[in-house]
Amino acid sequence: MKLSEIKKHLGQLETISFKLPNGSLVPSHFHVTEIGKINKHFIDCGGTVREEEVINFQLWNANDYNHRLHPEKLVHIINLSEKTLGLNDSDIEVEYQGETIQKFALEFDGINFLLTSKHTDCLAKDNCGIPKSKPKVRLSELQNEPCCSPDGNCC
Repeated sequence: MKLSEIKKHLGQLETISFKLPNGSLVPSHFHVTEIGKINKHFIDCGGTVREEEVINFQLWNANDYNHRLHPEKLVHIINLSEKTLGLNDSDIEVEYQGETIQKFALEFDGINFLLTSKHTDCLAKDNCGIPKSKPKVRLSELQNEPCCSPDGNCC
C-alpha cells in the first residue's frame, strides 16, 4: 500500500485497526511511534546495484489504555512526516513487536488494515539459474512413467 492510499482509507474511517496475519488484532491502544523513510542501497547476488525506498510505520503497545489513535490524528502525523522528511508516495512497511521486530506489508480490507507477511526473494534469478516459474506438469502424463524403479521419476 502506498502512502496516498492509507491517507484515503483513513479519511473514511472512525477508528483504526490493524490485523496480524494470524487473524488477531493489534490491541486498540497501540501507538504509531515512528514514521520514517528508509533508503536501501544494495547489490544483488547477480551484481546489479539497486535502490529501494519504503515508508516505515512502527506500531507499539503501551500500558496506556485511555488513549486511542484516531484516523484524523494519524493523517496529521503522516502530513507532518511528508513535509518534514520529504516523503514520496512510496510503499509502506509496518514494524511490530513479535518475538523480535517483525516487518509487514500493508493492505486494507475495507475495515481493517492488514499486516501481511513479507518474504525474501532472489532478484537475480536469471543469473542464479533459478527458473522464473515452476513448469506445469499434468498428473495424467505422469501415469505412464515407471515409478519406484531405478529409472523412474517419483523415487
